[in-house]
Amino acid sequence: MNRVYNLVELFSGIGSQAKALQNIGMEINVTGTCEWDYHAFVAYDAIHNSTQLTPEVEGMSKAEILDKMKKYTISSDGKNAITFSVLRSYTEDSLKRMYQAIIRSRNFVDITSLSGTDLPKKIDILTYSFPCQDLSNVGAFHGYNKGIDKDSGSRSSLLWQVGRLLKEMKDNKRRLPRYLLMENVPTLLSERHRRNFEIWKNDLIALGYVNYHFELNAHDFGLPQNRPRLLMLSIFVGTNKEKREKINGYFESHKESSDIIDDFRNSEYYRNIPMEELFRTDYTDKQLLEEAKECTPNDTPSRRKIWDENPQLVLEGNIVNPDIDMIRTITTKQDRNPNSGNLYIDTCIPGRSNFRYLTPRECMLFMGFNDCDYDHIKEYNTEIHRGSYMFPRDKIIRMAGNSIPVKLLEGIFLQIKIIDEQVLHYGHS
Repeated sequence: MNRVYNLVELFSGIGSQAKALQNIGMEINVTGTCEWDYHAFVAYDAIHNSTQLTPEVEGMSKAEILDKMKKYTISSDGKNAITFSVLRSYTEDSLKRMYQAIIRSRNFVDITSLSGTDLPKKIDILTYSFPCQDLSNVGAFHGYNKGIDKDSGSRSSLLWQVGRLLKEMKDNKRRLPRYLLMENVPTLLSERHRRNFEIWKNDLIALGYVNYHFELNAHDFGLPQNRPRLLMLSIFVGTNKEKREKINGYFESHKESSDIIDDFRNSEYYRNIPMEELFRTDYTDKQLLEEAKECTPNDTPSRRKIWDENPQLVLEGNIVNPDIDMIRTITTKQDRNPNSGNLYIDTCIPGRSNFRYLTPRECMLFMGFNDCDYDHIKEYNTEIHRGSYMFPRDKIIRMAGNSIPVKLLEGIFLQIKIIDEQVLHYGHS
């Protein structure tokens, strides 16, 4: 009998974690999420739950919704909280979507106001993909250089909130999560940040965890995107020496990133996805044509440089470039130089360039989501203000850029499945 895994996703975004677990056949029960960017948590609800409001929420007035929402600290950009006066200016339907998403996804919203005793009592897997802008090279270029220093006030320092929650759980004699999964950028291993990372690992050891981290890349798991990431799997052993020995014994033969990759490539879940499978260049489809037009820039000297200086993924004649087998890392913006790559297109629109960027749909696909996921988000695309929608092009691209490649997560979650089934023999009758 396969067990059901109780999952809590901190910094949950649009839910790559839940999707990856389901893709490899692990039955999950999402007992909690935590995300304060309303674009992301509304998209999460659309992808993983429903695009429909429940009758209870549908029947609430704007005043009733605002009364419910005033206790939450939410953001429109993932960086700064919005004021209640701003929230009050939103349309009734958009507020209903936000509130529905919070309650349906069991969203704790703001990690700084969350207590360890608020978390579910029995957590099997807790994931935390804390903000990377103060760690990444792109963030450093824009002046984000506080890293994960404690009490620095940086977004990346929210990592320590995870430690606070775990300690509060332990202090209140709550069972700690069986597995923790951290995801962030490999820069965490650099000289600037390494000491903080070692402190973090030692904090987890003190709580009873053993830790193994791996530098992995999405393209090694079949997804045609160059996206290097750092993932750390922490397994709770407490004072159980036998369990500690079993886990350490397993990872003595699985301590290299190549071992994680090989396990996944030898599994039934691996498939090398060709780049052309994810492009949406059938312009006889009116919807795809409109999406392409929306990502076609004006014909200016600066935009011509973007075509000349970045990977030309699809050439004139709708020919996929045979010399390229993956795109660059998807970032939160594509109308930029450098970007993930460009595709030739002649829209016959006066003043437009003969190329386009990746569409929001394609950005989602290259992160491991599917067309239905994108369509569900667009179905949820209500007006926030008159003429201003919750999910315009750039918001969806930003959500994709902030997400985690699903196939990469499948690879690391497969290790949990192997450990439970073959090492600990856990969850079977």
